[in-house]
Amino acid sequence: MSEEVKGVLVGHGRMAEGLLDAIAGITGSHEGLTAIDNVGLTPQSLEERIHELIGSQQAVVFVDLPSGSCAHAARRLQARRSDLAVVCGVNLPLLLDFIFHRELPLEQVVERLRSRVGVSIEYSADADSSLSGR
Repeated sequence: MSEEVKGVLVGHGRMAEGLLDAIAGITGSHEGLTAIDNVGLTPQSLEERIHELIGSQQAVVFVDLPSGSCAHAARRLQARRSDLAVVCGVNLPLLLDFIFHRELPLEQVVERLRSRVGVSIEYSADADSSLSGR
């Protein structure tokens, strides 16, 4: 049996720690998921920190913005590792799906996340229609 996929959240400001705290509040744990906030870190130190947290495990790195320093650091590391996926535009529904399915092989975890992207964001034209079910 292979190891569970590791997750690393990387974000600007204190966003990553905030999302990790929310996951723990919802599920009671954030096992398998760690956070790196980029405050005071250079792009190189971000990349090194991600590498330290992942070690030799298969992993998904969740970042907030697709073209920020966090994503660039994750993608530089990904270029050297075939067992690393980078997901940009992270949100709580995606993280919850990851937490509950990280025992799957990396390829299946990534496919699940891809399929969940569209349904993890919902739009309501007005508050009344979302409350009444219209």
